[in-house]
This record gives sequence, structure tokens and C-alpha cells, in this order.
Amino acid sequence: MQLFFQENIERPLTYLDEEESKHLIRVLRKKQGDSIRLTNGKGQVFEGVVSEANPKRAVLNILSVEDVPEDGFYIHLAIAPTKSPDRMEWMVEKISEIGFHELTLLETINSERSFLKTDRLQKKMISACKQSLKYRTPTIKATTKLSELFNAGEFDDYQKFIAYVDEDHENHLFDVALPNKRYLILVGPEGDFDAKEIQTALDNGFVPISLGKSRLRTETAGLTAVQILQVINR
Repeated sequence: MQLFFQENIERPLTYLDEEESKHLIRVLRKKQGDSIRLTNGKGQVFEGVVSEANPKRAVLNILSVEDVPEDGFYIHLAIAPTKSPDRMEWMVEKISEIGFHELTLLETINSERSFLKTDRLQKKMISACKQSLKYRTPTIKATTKLSELFNAGEFDDYQKFIAYVDEDHENHLFDVALPNKRYLILVGPEGDFDAKEIQTALDNGFVPISLGKSRLRTETAGLTAVQILQVINR
């Protein structure tokens, strides 16, 4: 079943944007009367039929809508962007398929890149959500200084973790994360977090964790963390 995305869906008639219309009509060759499924990325899935097969502005007759329950947990990954934007786009695509809820791009002392446009990440995320039949699109936040994240007062009810390179880590994320919780996990740049940043995180209640025996690249660590938390909440 193909899933289409349209942020604003009206009833009984709604209009697909040009990109989605072209895919619907030119690529999939849908015709008037054909059924399709679409989502607004806000936890709603709509059933409709093609009313007008216009490749620039397809018209859909919406027949029904269903509300999809929210997850009983929440994964917020805060990660330093890699020097290569392609590697971050790859990570966002994969964690969108697996399932996460929020992504914050971090600016740290050892950051390889202090700024990364989020528009391409949004496109990768939406495409992956459609492919994996996700009806809620995660939130992606622009670059935020790590110090600002520490000072934010919104994470009191979260399990908070920090992943950094340390051969003596005793806590594997799989062993310390509890199911059905809200999680905030910090992943640093290739040069790792600075020692002062690590200490500040510990002082703010973050638990140091391991993601396994291998030393992982930044984007692989982000993907691994999301996968582990999904398994815990299976």
C-alpha cells in the first residue's frame, strides 16, 4: 500500500501538492476513481479516491479518517552533525524507518559542523516515513548549543543518557533504559564530547552509557541508540 503525505488535508476534497501529484499520476499511473491512502503526519490516516487525475494538482475525495494511537514512549536524539551532510541524511532516513520522535542538532566544542540546513533532512524523513508507513512525522530542531540544552527545563521527566568514548563504561543502554519512558540521549561528534561537557552532563543527571563494544561513527551511534530504545519498547 502506497502512503502519500499532505500536511494540510481538508474534507471532503483535498489537493495534493505538485510533487505528490506527479508521483501519483505520472509514476503510479493512478486514475480517477482509484483508491489511495494519505497522512498529514499528525497521527491521522485518510482513505480517499482520486477525483481529478491532474499531475500538477490532483484532487482527492476523502472518504474516511482514522486516528492512530501515539507511542507509549518518546525518543529524543540530540546529536552533533557530521562534517558530511550525506551521513546525517542517511541517519535521518534510517531512524525514521525504525521510528523516533524528535531530533536536535547539537553544537559542541568539538563539532565538525556548527550548522546544517534542516530542509533536506525533512524531505528525507518524510520520504522514509511514507515508505515505512509511519503516520506521525518526527520533529527536527535546528542547531542548538549543548549548553542551551542543559539549561532547558523540559527534560525533568526524561531518562537522560550521554554516549561517549570510554573503555570503562559499565552501563549498556539496553540494560539501563526502562520501557515506556521519555528518553533524551546525547551523541557527540567524531572528536567526542569535551571532558567539561561530559562532566556538565553528569552534573545535570545524565547517565553515561555504552552502545556496544565497537567504537561507532556519530551517525551509526545515533542509529544504534534509536534501535536499542525501539527494541526495549517492542
